[in-house]
Amino acid sequence: MAAVEGWFIDADKVTVPHLDRLLELDPYLVQHQKEIKRRYGCFSEVLKNIEEKHGGLDKFTRSYEHYGMHRMPNGGVYCKEWAPSAESMYLKGEFNNWDHKKHPFKKGEFGTWELTIPPNADGSSPVPHNSVTKLAIETKSAELVERLSPWAPYVTQADTMIYEGRFWDPPADKKYQFKHPRPATPPNLRIYESHVGISSWEGKIASYQHFSHNVLPRIKKQGYNCIQMMAVMEHAFYASFGYQVTSFFAASSRFGNPEELKQLIDNAHSMGIVVLLDVVHSHACKNVADGLNEFDGSQSHYFHDGPRGFHNLWDSRLFNYNNWETLRFLLSNLRWWMEEYQFDGYRFDGVTSMLYHHHGLGVGFSGDYNEYFDLSTDTESLTYLMLGNYMLHKFYPYCVTISEDVSGMPGLCRPVEEGGGGFDYRLAMAIPDKWIKLLKEFSDDQWNLGNIVHTLTNRRHGEKTVAYAESHDQALVGDKTLAFWLMDKEMYTHMSTLAPTSMIIDRGIALHKMIRLITHALGGEAWLNFIGNEFGHPEWLDFPRPGNNNSYHYARRQWNVLDDDNLKYKYLNNFDRAMNELEDKYQWLSSAQAYVSTKHESDKVIVFERAGLLFAFNFHPTQSYSDYRVGVHTPGKYKIVLDSDSEEFGGHKLIDHNTDHFTFNEQWNNRQHSLLIYIPSRVAVVFAKVE
Repeated sequence: MAAVEGWFIDADKVTVPHLDRLLELDPYLVQHQKEIKRRYGCFSEVLKNIEEKHGGLDKFTRSYEHYGMHRMPNGGVYCKEWAPSAESMYLKGEFNNWDHKKHPFKKGEFGTWELTIPPNADGSSPVPHNSVTKLAIETKSAELVERLSPWAPYVTQADTMIYEGRFWDPPADKKYQFKHPRPATPPNLRIYESHVGISSWEGKIASYQHFSHNVLPRIKKQGYNCIQMMAVMEHAFYASFGYQVTSFFAASSRFGNPEELKQLIDNAHSMGIVVLLDVVHSHACKNVADGLNEFDGSQSHYFHDGPRGFHNLWDSRLFNYNNWETLRFLLSNLRWWMEEYQFDGYRFDGVTSMLYHHHGLGVGFSGDYNEYFDLSTDTESLTYLMLGNYMLHKFYPYCVTISEDVSGMPGLCRPVEEGGGGFDYRLAMAIPDKWIKLLKEFSDDQWNLGNIVHTLTNRRHGEKTVAYAESHDQALVGDKTLAFWLMDKEMYTHMSTLAPTSMIIDRGIALHKMIRLITHALGGEAWLNFIGNEFGHPEWLDFPRPGNNNSYHYARRQWNVLDDDNLKYKYLNNFDRAMNELEDKYQWLSSAQAYVSTKHESDKVIVFERAGLLFAFNFHPTQSYSDYRVGVHTPGKYKIVLDSDSEEFGGHKLIDHNTDHFTFNEQWNNRQHSLLIYIPSRVAVVFAKVE
């Protein structure tokens, strides 16, 4: 049943409540306002239908309370599924000796199926907690197939490697009770992107409990106020990094059970850390036996039928966002993780693929607005994203949503009421690509500083950006982290503090610090780091798979090299912590965008001001500068508050921190005042006004 009949919306009759705000931010959108109105009209029409015909948005997005398996107040069990192409449906499992004929479902309206199992004579549940269950579905071809409930909250891998559902219904004394309130969402997010399974130094799959007890304290000490958890939604193939989801409501059982994940999130909240979930609603795994694909025997269940329902590059299924039950399923999925696990928001994966019929494949976005407002935009997907963001911010005002969009769709990170997509942030995906390109293709003296500054500051006014120098994408095998690009030739032989100085290691440590600081301070309104990159993790990330003989050697984080006081990884870790602590004090991420006063190509110097701080970077590979004049807006006395050349960061201690820097009433580079500073080669210095 289609959500909107054909999307024929008369844009001239659509009123966007605060469109004027969007057009004021970006007057170039005026010529596309008719299309913006049409898109908002599609969103409004779906929302109106939900409110008037489907019980309202709150009830519609809490459908997990009715679909799937649930213990009733009297001890019985109620089951509900949507399978319009099924001829019959049965529940079987350990509780009925796998005899599906004992518990047939009854067909209801609109392709739904229901089953009520009365309680045992003593009032206990007929389906024991944690017992294995499966659905038996008769397809239109008269085949009886086994399936997992799409709404299953817990599934585990059997000896056959196929997942099986478990009725997760722990007794009251075994259910985790949250003890700590959600912390306030900080305006200056410092995000620690993490993966539970690789969080141990051992070659194995780590657990929720391990992460909670061993990694959370590191994250807190390091100065991060937000965790972004990857690969939590259940996925049959570990090496997919969680991007081939099979069970959307199930927390991955390879890391532990649902109660242990709740405890992890509660512990993070107790430390004042908000927790985001990486959510994959852009596509789904093609698995049939333990995924959503062909659940009721048809190709179109939740998905588009035909070629539109397949992503050829990802080898996965694509959702039909124009279907009521798909909307019910995905919107309820967003509510589920917020309610059941107390997550604080989401990073939406694959948004570019969702936004366009071409999925961003083979398309180089030039920035021409016609690329965003023509027929290539998938209105149905965009409407779903608007609905999801609208719903999340309506019911959870503190919720954070981040879009992984490489296209730069205008208005994507503006409120829905303005005609925007409703996201809070977008990832600055061009920044890590720029750093990798520079390190791969150019020597230091060939770096174009103007181009670097442009990449770091080229973001839409009024739409917040998450800046990062490297994420999991750069850590995965096939690419290399910044540390590896800089130092891989000697990381195994010259990282000892007891060894003679190495030019490669010295350069690598210096540039690693500078790249991360300038990205942190200049690149956006939030900062992101992938687990281990804060100390220059010595190896890439590669999950066990046939291509590496199913080895766990690279599917781990080597905390041992960080904790060894005789190795230089500690210097990078110290600097990462100092950056976060300085940001926490001055909060440049939540301040206005920086003013760049200097980008001197031959000197290789960049100078800018943000949040009352003065940042100076000398990228020159050999030249240091004494009495180097830099412009500054506010007069007074300045002190050094961060110096990448300090001893605790593995530097050479060339700068005297006891020296006071007084401004001159001399204009410089369009600033009213100036300072004379000493800035050595490959060093970054941050000054703060003290008087």
